[in-house]
Amino acid sequence: TEEWNAGVAIGAWVTGGNLNTARNNLASMGTRDDALTAGGDYSGSPEFFDGTEIYNGTAWAEINNLNTARNQLRGVGTTTASLVFGGDTPPSTGVTESWNGYTWTEVNDLNTARASLESAGNQTAALAFGGSGPTDVTESWNGTSWTEVNDLNTARRFLAGFGTSTSALACGGQTPTVIANTETWNGSSWTEVNDLNTATQQLAGVGSDNTSGLVFAGETPSEVYTAKTESWNGTNWSEINDMNTARRRTGSSGVQPSALAFGGE
Repeated sequence: TEEWNAGVAIGAWVTGGNLNTARNNLASMGTRDDALTAGGDYSGSPEFFDGTEIYNGTAWAEINNLNTARNQLRGVGTTTASLVFGGDTPPSTGVTESWNGYTWTEVNDLNTARASLESAGNQTAALAFGGSGPTDVTESWNGTSWTEVNDLNTARRFLAGFGTSTSALACGGQTPTVIANTETWNGSSWTEVNDLNTATQQLAGVGSDNTSGLVFAGETPSEVYTAKTESWNGTNWSEINDMNTARRRTGSSGVQPSALAFGGE
């Protein structure tokens, strides 16, 4: 686990408490000091994991498992009110589960089953976009069910994203070539904006809306795992201080000034 603090010089990553179970391709929710993770891919048997852990700013604790073990899923929300969806069981699934701070409950599925997708929003107003295929499909969650809305301009999987259901950002990914393309969501449609400095897939992102965010880690077109970190100001990406440990498929929580990275490969 690494913690990001933008208040130190131009920002710096410092080591935090380790996850109890090493894993990648996990769902991640919450803030830097109050985070939740579920599912993922780990070295046990079966490799598709159902474990859930909660972070208090210092250490991770194991809590109640998902109903459906899977990896390449995504999530939104807080440690007391979260939603996870999609993933690979295998095969790809649309299963959606809601977290109340204690247990997971299955709710209505995504319309398009998929893995390696991305997410934005919260438990009652969420966005699911991209994913296996790769696909350009975007779906909106209203607290009860998913509705298909306008597609991404560029179909992709293993992308990063952050924001809300009405103000989100998608960047990077695999088309199947590794790309740097960035798009912003205004609540009704996606618009192409300035690219990442480094084309990257299987990266992670955090941000409160489409005007400010952070992406980090991932895999470059030359199949190198990276520690690169880039900051988004609403118009352009800027390269800033690297992570301590290069990796891909990491979990992430928080916002641009105060973020958390955990797990990965």
